[in-house]
Amino acid sequence: MPFEIIHFRRADEILRSKDLDEDVNSTMEYLNDALYGTLHRGELTRQALEEMDWRQKGNLNVLEGRRYYYKGYKRGVAIDGSLSSYEYILDGLLRLQVGYDKGRIDMGILILNAKRSEKSPYGSTRELVEQEIAHLYPTISLPVTIVLFDLGRPDYGV
Repeated sequence: MPFEIIHFRRADEILRSKDLDEDVNSTMEYLNDALYGTLHRGELTRQALEEMDWRQKGNLNVLEGRRYYYKGYKRGVAIDGSLSSYEYILDGLLRLQVGYDKGRIDMGILILNAKRSEKSPYGSTRELVEQEIAHLYPTISLPVTIVLFDLGRPDYGV
């Protein structure tokens, strides 16, 4: 599968209780289809999330009065992430944790690029995510779903 969904701290139960589990799966499939092999993913990500009704105006702010925004929001669930770099994991988790601590979200979804250097000594990306989530507790304690994407190499039109 070109993407992998990993739930932490009962995030899957929260998605089911909000009747968003199938919605999240279909959104991630749509993101994968829209972004696979592309180079400029930011605008395409926004368009795809808007088409899947995750870009509700007014609910995307991480903090009131600031220009920090989630990529998507629906029924108390925020989506954030970066498909350029796996290392966004810390920034994304922090943004989601702030929303959770402020009572703005019930859980978060973090989308990340699964590709890392082949020379990495840390094992698979899934193993690394599991270790980092464990190491960051209790600082990062929100229920979170991590979605790892393998979007292939960009087609440069060559």
